[in-house]
Amino acid sequence: MRCVPFDMRIAFFGTPSFAVPSLEGLVRSKHEVVCVVCQPDRAVGRGGKIEFSPVKQFGLTHGIPLLQPEKISDEVGLLDEFKPDIIVTCAFGQILKQNVLDCCKHGVINVHASLLPKFRGSSPIQWAIIKGETKTGVTIMQTDIGLDTGDMILTRETEIGKDETAGELFERLSVFGAEALLEALDLIEKGVAVKIPQDHTKASQFPMLSKERAKIDFGMSAEEIRNFVRGMNPWPVAWFEHGGEVVRVFRASVGKGDFCLPCKGGFVNFEVIQMAGGKVLPARDYINGRKIRI
Repeated sequence: MRCVPFDMRIAFFGTPSFAVPSLEGLVRSKHEVVCVVCQPDRAVGRGGKIEFSPVKQFGLTHGIPLLQPEKISDEVGLLDEFKPDIIVTCAFGQILKQNVLDCCKHGVINVHASLLPKFRGSSPIQWAIIKGETKTGVTIMQTDIGLDTGDMILTRETEIGKDETAGELFERLSVFGAEALLEALDLIEKGVAVKIPQDHTKASQFPMLSKERAKIDFGMSAEEIRNFVRGMNPWPVAWFEHGGEVVRVFRASVGKGDFCLPCKGGFVNFEVIQMAGGKVLPARDYINGRKIRI
């Protein structure tokens, strides 16, 4: 049984697995998570089965009051009974209007998976890898009415591994972000948080990922294709058409190999692939099984 009062009352907004470590960190902290707000349940897969989001599952397991409005900005009154001191957002998936930003004492802070102002918007982890960045990190920012344009409260930097995929970096930054969030909340609570405006002239933003956008362009160099493959792994997965079939690529390297194709200035070798309806295999195993020659 808790014998001391909680420091701050927090409303947590998040939906996917990336947000779970941040929510878990808050639950274990000296603060109180008074409610969780996540996206409405969606049908997934060909069968249209309804699945709960990772944040919803965590909230239900820990008995935290749960809200799932279609648009929280249209139903901000739902928060009134919880009386939060601050709202924390992490991969929530909705644009917040001013009425939400102004509804509690400390406003809204966000856990963003890039070193702002670079890679604003969606998919910052994937785009950092696709664009060949060697470092990235997380930014805890004060949310304003723009898209990831608010003042920065705290940043934490990390190197991107040479062969690290978006999925692997996703896992690391989710934990990294949770740690940075708790640091930022301590600064805010003590009244010593320094809010640094972003340099908007250095901002970059890229489009949402899709299966169509994951098609490999052989006008890129081998290194660019290698990074593209890393950034599209595990979703939506880079692909191209070869011999009338769609080939999905999970790992690639620069130069010639078992399954190499010409690209700008040289060759790119596809090391781990998947043909339509088949298993994910090393390219050598696929070639041997088909008895074909590339």
